Amino acid sequence: MRDDLAKRLVQSLKDAGINFVTYLPETRLSQIIPLLRDDPDLELIAVSSEQEAVTIAAGATLGGKQAAVYMENTGIYVSSYSLLTVGKQLGVPVLLIVGYLGGVPDQRNSFLYATIGKHTIPVLQGMGIDYMLLEDGVNLEGKIQDAVRGANALRAPFALLFAGEFSI
Repeated sequence: MRDDLAKRLVQSLKDAGINFVTYLPETRLSQIIPLLRDDPDLELIAVSSEQEAVTIAAGATLGGKQAAVYMENTGIYVSSYSLLTVGKQLGVPVLLIVGYLGGVPDQRNSFLYATIGKHTIPVLQGMGIDYMLLEDGVNLEGKIQDAVRGANALRAPFALLFAGEFSI
């Protein structure tokens, strides 16, 4: 991801009220980690599993924070139990920032992402989690605002799937 997109993404998260982020490192959006870590207005928590990331973010939300979880798209599968029980069943809004490599047309896909990545959107749909696919920086700020607003209004997780120029 270009540095200017990383800076816009982090600033947009802050402008939307995000002040707590859990994450399991991945490569496509990794430029946001030092920006998040060095910002005094954000609390950044590294975790060992995406399920743990969702649970910790949900706890922070219940404690008054506006939380997000940063993961790669395979983390949706790992965290599905927590997303359903804590996010959907108990109504805890959490923003999911997902480095997304999707279906077969994406030429950057390895055999792993071409086969697994194409199931990410159907899994989100099956869990009833709203999502937005972002492939470029056009209206990035407004889309992040809309996603956070949607999560809070629905009292549920909302996923932002970052692909295209975000995954270069």
